[in-house]
Amino acid sequence: MNIYESAEDYLEQILMLLESKGHARSIDIAIGLNVSKPSVSVAMKKLRENGYITMSSDSMISLTDKGYAIARKIYDRHQTLTKYLMQIGVPEEIAKEDACKIEHDLSDESFAAICQQLR
Repeated sequence: MNIYESAEDYLEQILMLLESKGHARSIDIAIGLNVSKPSVSVAMKKLRENGYITMSSDSMISLTDKGYAIARKIYDRHQTLTKYLMQIGVPEEIAKEDACKIEHDLSDESFAAICQQLR
């Protein structure tokens, strides 16, 4: 599953919206990621073409199984890294921001070690 970091961010944002609101729309993604609506439109087109999302006739966005697997992995990493950083004394907002930066590049081995530390 090699996709660009920005695509992972979009998939993660879609998952977060689906879990919090029960639906995902382009405008909500734009607001959540602080990007323009045209940027979201371009990204959604690419994600749809690559089989990561589907869009209904009323513009609701859903994750395919392939898209969900990536989104879940990134979101779980984000939550775990945030928790770990807060546990070692990093303030919550900084921990969330730093986790977002780290989640894409951290090796599976290092992530597993962090998970082990949290247990």
